Amino acid sequence: MKLYSDHLSADGKSVDYKAMSKSTCYERYCELAVYLQRVELLSLSHEERLAFFINVYNALVIHGYLRLGFPKNMWQRYRFFNYVSYLIGGEVFTLQDIENGVLRGNRKGIAQLLKPFSKNDPRLQVALPEAEPLIHFALNCGAKGCPPIRTYTPKDIGSQLRTAAEAFLEADDGCIVDSMKREVKLSQIFKWYKADFGDTDEKLLNWVLNHMRASQKKTSLKTLLSTGNVKVRYMPYDWSTNSSH
Repeated sequence: MKLYSDHLSADGKSVDYKAMSKSTCYERYCELAVYLQRVELLSLSHEERLAFFINVYNALVIHGYLRLGFPKNMWQRYRFFNYVSYLIGGEVFTLQDIENGVLRGNRKGIAQLLKPFSKNDPRLQVALPEAEPLIHFALNCGAKGCPPIRTYTPKDIGSQLRTAAEAFLEADDGCIVDSMKREVKLSQIFKWYKADFGDTDEKLLNWVLNHMRASQKKTSLKTLLSTGNVKVRYMPYDWSTNSSH
């Protein structure tokens, strides 16, 4: 997507929102967003649904920031993710609906008391049959602690998501293995969505191990896990904006 490529840093971690808001590409994007109303969601395959909703989520976050500004505290973030929305295939989808309703198979999100879609909600038909943990390394909420922004394609979605997870776990803001202290420090993402990765520390650490690329870090974690009794800690999340200006 040209809107991304022109205004993203090479590592996909920061966005030049200011330049983007003035670009003709952004104007064109706003026009194209209207066509989301016509998408036949129920005709999409599993892979198409995954790629489509990940891309739409990341685009909607950027679109929301350009129109409304960056949320500065927890309350503003809550409002932003629960109210910023697109009309897709005749139904309204907020950012919360896309992440927790569709991509997490209709699971409760952070601080949510109820599932996003009730059993009579037509949007429930669009939800994935179960949560896809790998989406957490593809969705970018506009904060520095988020994974990089990329564009995903249905044909390669499986390998693209695995690559995104590997890159996230390889970086120190995703995972740090401390063999001396016998502890593993993980991004808050793993704490918030622990249910998606396994409900115990042991299952979580095995999930992490199985999704790492072959590296010294992976070897250290494997050795640590084989000797048992590993402590999990979570690192502070960087909520500051990923704006490059």
